[in-house]
Amino acid sequence: MRTRLIGSLVALCVLVAVPVLAEKESTGKEKAEKADKYAEAIKVFEGAGQSGAFFSNAYGYAVFPSIGKGGIGIGGAHGSGRVYEQGAWVGETSMNQVTVGFQLGGQTYSQIIFFADKAAFDKFTSGKFEFGAQATAVAITASASAQASTGGGAGASAGTSASDAKTAGEYQDGMAVFTVAKGGLMYEATIGGQKFSYKPKK
Repeated sequence: MRTRLIGSLVALCVLVAVPVLAEKESTGKEKAEKADKYAEAIKVFEGAGQSGAFFSNAYGYAVFPSIGKGGIGIGGAHGSGRVYEQGAWVGETSMNQVTVGFQLGGQTYSQIIFFADKAAFDKFTSGKFEFGAQATAVAITASASAQASTGGGAGASAGTSASDAKTAGEYQDGMAVFTVAKGGLMYEATIGGQKFSYKPKK
């Protein structure tokens, strides 16, 4: 049992550390590709029926093109994102999450968090924000034309109907969260316990 626990903790450390190291070693070309990933992820959420409407009335949003989640018994998730205020990119954010319970394998998905007003934006960008255990996200599915993008290719659009979402999208404590799995599939991510850091853009 102890060996299994240690193995799970090591796997979690690797899951969290690898994306951070990769980010620090980015070249000019990689930075351009990174910018494209953000643009593509935003297009997917803009084109979706459930999340698309939020772009016109939200004060701002944070978008994570790729969050990796995995583990055996004890799992974790990590992702890097960008924060936008009234349409302008203003900072960088990262998310870490530790989960305990039955789980096996891994999943990669995109996530966007909309802020209803400046108060919600300020709460998130305080650098110490964490979703409570009861926080929920709306899982959407991308249309066929978006699947290549969410899987790593170019070109993105998405479509959802009421039946594609777990619940109707709405703000909870000033924030609304949507997720879509890589490959365009629906993925109901557990967001309770997600912890976020924030760094203003230089």
